[in-house]
Parts: sequence; structure tokens; C-alpha cells
Amino acid sequence: MEIILLQKVDNLGDLGEKVNVKSGYGRNFLIPSGKAVPATEANLKVFEARRAELEKEAAEKLAAAEARKAKLDGLEISISCKSGEEGRLFGSVGTADIAKAVGDASVEVEKKEVLLPNGPFRVTGEYEVTLHLHADVNAIVKLAIVPEE
Repeated sequence: MEIILLQKVDNLGDLGEKVNVKSGYGRNFLIPSGKAVPATEANLKVFEARRAELEKEAAEKLAAAEARKAKLDGLEISISCKSGEEGRLFGSVGTADIAKAVGDASVEVEKKEVLLPNGPFRVTGEYEVTLHLHADVNAIVKLAIVPEE
């Protein structure tokens, strides 16, 4: 299925690119979420007419993400949890917990923006967490998980 991207999509392409994707990915995700339109002659003409507007909108989103990154980079947050003798947590610290702690400290972050490639944290300690704010913008936050007293 050939589509035209209306915004930058990670690992796929940039605004205005005509790309081939699997039919299900295009029909079930990209088109309903407004990230792409089918590549027909009519849609190509409509896209070319709206190109400047879409590029301006993309630049505004990028600038907003850069501003959020400036506030978040180097931020240190602390989360206290119940833990056992050797620092193992009773439960875990996941994306929702981290997003809430960052939001309480400075800037609102959605839990889908918190990247935990190795899953939730289950041990006390200090970690670096990556926040994926935009396709081109990542911020790093220092997280300290401390035992409750």
C-alpha cells in the first residue's frame, strides 16, 4: 500500500514522503491516526496545497519539544518505594510512576513518552531514563529509586 506521510514517523519517513507500507499498518494505524493518507492523485494535489501549512505545524511541534527538552535535560527525580533487605522492590517502578514524578517536578510528560527498553525497575538505585518527546527529540532524566523508611 502506498501512502503519503502527513508528519514524521519513526523508522518510516518524513513529512511529504511517499512510502510503501503493509496494508494493515496503513489502514489500521497510520490513516486513522492522521499520520498519512492513501497516495492517490486527488490526495497528492490536496497535500501539495497544504504542504506549507503542514511544514509550519511540524516546525512548531519540534520547537515545543525542544523547549520541553531544555527544561527536562539533567532533571533529577526521586521515587520512594517499599523494598526488602537487599533493595528489591515490593512491586516495580514503571512508565506511569516515572511520568507522574516528572510531572510533579517540572513538565507534564505522558507515560507513552517514557522509554524503558528493559522493562520496569525492580531494584533500588540510580538510573537514567530516556523521554521520547518527538521523533527527533529525546531527553534524559536521572531517576533515583530510594527505599521508604
